[in-house]
Amino acid sequence: MISPENQLNPASVLETFDNPNPERDYTIRIEIPEFTCLCPKTGQPDFALLELEYVPAGQCLELKALKTYFWAFRSIGAFHEAVTNCILNDLSHAAEPSFMRLTARFNVRGGIYTRIVAEFRSPGWEPAPTVDLPGN
Repeated sequence: MISPENQLNPASVLETFDNPNPERDYTIRIEIPEFTCLCPKTGQPDFALLELEYVPAGQCLELKALKTYFWAFRSIGAFHEAVTNCILNDLSHAAEPSFMRLTARFNVRGGIYTRIVAEFRSPGWEPAPTVDLPGN
């Protein structure tokens, strides 16, 4: 579990900028292939590929600040489930998106791969219907 003294303050670390096209829903996809945190039991590093997808509302996440935010976890001990949900809470609080999904694919540890998927949905937001175009 992430201890309260190790919680990051998104207001001081994360930056946003105005969505350049707030009149339309679109998806931003970001891959973070070098995420690390510490195992809270052993202190050994845990490595993960994070996949962030979000539909911005009024704000977008600034990438340099996002990179710095993720680096801060290198010294924090947290279970996979806790760190994934902590990150989703911080990012959705900072950007206030219409929708956000964070998939954390942790590398093998003791023969077990862990994948955590957490989602945030703004109250009342519904995605546009899927459009199926003729195949190739």
